[in-house]
Amino acid sequence: MNEYFQYLRQMLELIFRDIGTWFSKSCGSPWADVPNNFRQYGNTMAQYSGNFGFWGWFFYVLFFILFVALIGGLGFLIFFWARKYVRFVKRELDKDELRKQVETLNYELYQATQEKDKILNLKVGYMGLKPEDGAAGATSEEGGEVAVDISNTRFPKLMSVDAAYRGVDMDIPSRPGLSLEEICNAFRNYAASKHALYYRIDTIRQLFAGMATSKLIILEGISGTGKTSLAWALGEFFANPTAIIPVQPSWKDRSELLGYYNEFTKKFNESEFLKALYAVGYRQDLNIITLDEMNLARIEYYFAEFLSIMEMRDTSAWQIDLIPNSLPNDPINLKDGKLTIPQNVVFFGTANNDDSTFTISDKVYDRAISLFFDDKGRPFQANPQESMPIPYFQLKGLYDEAIRQFPLSEVMNDKFAELDNFVIKKFKLAFGNRILKQIETFVPCYVACGGKEIDGFDFIFSNKILKKFEALNLAFLKDELKQLDSQLDKLYGKGAFPMSHATIESFLKNN
Repeated sequence: MNEYFQYLRQMLELIFRDIGTWFSKSCGSPWADVPNNFRQYGNTMAQYSGNFGFWGWFFYVLFFILFVALIGGLGFLIFFWARKYVRFVKRELDKDELRKQVETLNYELYQATQEKDKILNLKVGYMGLKPEDGAAGATSEEGGEVAVDISNTRFPKLMSVDAAYRGVDMDIPSRPGLSLEEICNAFRNYAASKHALYYRIDTIRQLFAGMATSKLIILEGISGTGKTSLAWALGEFFANPTAIIPVQPSWKDRSELLGYYNEFTKKFNESEFLKALYAVGYRQDLNIITLDEMNLARIEYYFAEFLSIMEMRDTSAWQIDLIPNSLPNDPINLKDGKLTIPQNVVFFGTANNDDSTFTISDKVYDRAISLFFDDKGRPFQANPQESMPIPYFQLKGLYDEAIRQFPLSEVMNDKFAELDNFVIKKFKLAFGNRILKQIETFVPCYVACGGKEIDGFDFIFSNKILKKFEALNLAFLKDELKQLDSQLDKLYGKGAFPMSHATIESFLKNN
């Protein structure tokens, strides 16, 4: 046994000595002669340097600098590529970590979606239906119960809308002999008597004429003046509650407004806005969807698709793409992954003018009708008024009749054309065909609501034309503004355009 341990010790000594020899010869031997070479460098320098002369020393220094630069450059390249390699490896490791985090988040999102579906089933049950194992029951026209499975569809919210309206009679009887003026007065009395909301009659006329002119109504002004309440009360008046959608500052594109398709869960994350818009297709009355605080985010970003679609004259082309393909269990009113925007919907938007909001761009103003609220309503004695359900086709018929019955007078057209030429000459601003077309709709409908033609022109000029002046350097246009103020008196009579005169006065005062 003792002999074995002596053998083992000697064998290990020999092995480690050979390993050390290998390392010394591999790493040390190539450099063994370097000190001798340095001495040879010095001897060679001493042998020739005495006879260099001026130019010899010049080229010696020059080549020495170039040689040091070459060695330094090689060192820098080695360092650069080594650092790049380290960063590449680190980036790949970060990507792997990010993938793991994404997978974890997708799994958590899937679990949250499952919980949301369970809650949705409970909500469907509260609507009077019977959810069973993810199925929502709906009553058919024959009175039998139809099982609607909303757990195996990509659109659970929209399918719940299908279930809620299936077999429900949505017919609304028309009201013969009703006029736009009567509707305006009835709504004003309803808001005041039922909800203590007091609005001027000219504001109500502008509202109803605006809904005939544009599908986007902007209610802007200081907080607390009844903007959101107006949209809410209008829905209550028509016995069709207004859908109020709070806009978030983070909204940047249409996915925030409509929702998006989740590739992991294979479901469409539907928004409340999309659900409200989809439900419009089942109704025959006017539907109002309100984007509350709509300028907390940039409207021309998240609402851009709707702004473009509503410019199309062919209303059958008013469609939004939700998903590239269709499946048999998709919602009924979704055709080839597209949803048609019904004509009986109007989008309202409330906007506060303060430092926390974005400025509304001309692109949005041009396509919308804007009502400005700068004061609280003054109470008045209102006659009691109940809600008044009206089918949309009757309201649309009243608008069409107003355009035929109260066409723009030739005198007012000529005066407005003269005013147009004056604005172009003094301020280099033109009205544009879109605004002229809006005038042809707004003014007749405003007259049919009980207003005067000249007041309709005043509203359009103040809210469409003078609003564009805010982009000008008005501090250098005070003389032109005073001339415009005088021109309005010359064309329409002194004080005939009160809204426009007030706007010009504010321009002069603030600049």
